[in-house]
Amino acid sequence: MEPRENLPRADEADPASGAAGRTSSTVGRTAPRHAPTVIVAVVIAAVVGLSLWYLTWAQPLLVQGEADSTRVDIAARVDGRVSRLPAARGQDVAAGTVLVGIDNPELVARRDEARAAKAVADAGLARIDAGTRAEIVAVRKAEIDRAAAALTLAQQTYDRVRPLVANHYESQAKLDDATDALQVAQRGLDQARLAHDEAVAGFTREEHGIAEANVAKAQAAVDTLQALVDQLVVTAPIAAQVFERDVELGEVVVPGVPLLTLVDLADVWLRFDLREDLVRGLKPGDRFAARIPALGDRSVEAEVRLIAAKGEYAGWRATRATGDFDLRTFEVRAYPVQRVEGLRPGMSAYVDWRGARG
Repeated sequence: MEPRENLPRADEADPASGAAGRTSSTVGRTAPRHAPTVIVAVVIAAVVGLSLWYLTWAQPLLVQGEADSTRVDIAARVDGRVSRLPAARGQDVAAGTVLVGIDNPELVARRDEARAAKAVADAGLARIDAGTRAEIVAVRKAEIDRAAAALTLAQQTYDRVRPLVANHYESQAKLDDATDALQVAQRGLDQARLAHDEAVAGFTREEHGIAEANVAKAQAAVDTLQALVDQLVVTAPIAAQVFERDVELGEVVVPGVPLLTLVDLADVWLRFDLREDLVRGLKPGDRFAARIPALGDRSVEAEVRLIAAKGEYAGWRATRATGDFDLRTFEVRAYPVQRVEGLRPGMSAYVDWRGARG
C-alpha cells in the first residue's frame, strides 16, 4: 500500500479540469436568469398585436327591425248596435266579405220616409206632365158662359136705366149702380176667359222645372239615407286577414271608431329605424340580406324602396360638451325580393349593417 501522502488532494486537481468545471457551472446558473425576460417579451408582443388587431378589425354592427304590412282599420259610418260578427280573428277574408252587421231601426225608418216623399214628388211631376184635365177645361168653359150671361144682364139693365135717368124718371145713383154692375160683369167675363185659356195651355215650363227639382231633391234624400243603411253591413274592402276585432255582439258603436283591423299579408316589408349617419349613401334600389329569427334565422334578400325622415322627436341627442350634433332618425323600408312564406307583421329582422354596406 502506497503511503497516503502520495495521493493528490482535492485542491490540487488538474487545472484544466477545474476550469472546465467552473465554466459548466456558470452556464448552468446563467440560463435560468434569461428565461423570464424572454417570456415577458413574448407576452407583451402578443398583447400589443391582439390590441392592434382588435382596434383595426371592423366589428359587425347589427341593426334590428321588424316586418310590417299594410293595415286597414275598419270603422262604421253609422251608429247602432252590433247584431252580427261573422268574421273571426285570424280569418282570411276576400274583398266584399261581411265583417260586421249593425242594427239601427231609426235609420231604416228615415229611409222609408224619404222614399214616400219621393213618391209624392213623382206624382206631382206626373200630374204636370199629364196636363190639365178635360173636366177642368169644361168647368172653365162653363165659367165663361156664366160670365157672359151676367154681362148680358148687366148690359140690359144699364140700357134700361140710362134713358130713365136722362128723362129724370130714375136717380143718378141708379145709373151709377147699373154702370158699376156692367163693368164688374165685363171683368168677370175677361177673368173667365183667361182661366179657360190657362187650362187649355196647361202648366208652364217653370212649373215643370220646379216639379223636376222636387223629384231630384227627394231622390237625393233617398240616396243619402240608402247609403247610410248600406253601411249597416260592413264589408272587407280588400282581400286580407282579420288582425284585431275590437267589438263584440250587442255593443253600441258610433261613427269613426274602429271595429276591426285587417292586414294585407301580400304587402309585407321590413322596417328599420336608423340614425342618419347609418343611411349615408343608401338609396332606393339597394339590396341587402336580413335574417328572420322567427323563420329559423332564414336569410331574406330585401330591396330598399323608401327612405323617409321621421319626426323631430325621433332622433339621437348629442352631448353638447362633446361637440357632436343631433342626428335624425330615418325610416327605411325594404321589400323582400321574393315572396317569403310565413313572414308576418311583427317578426324581428337583423342585418349586419357594416357587412351589408361593405
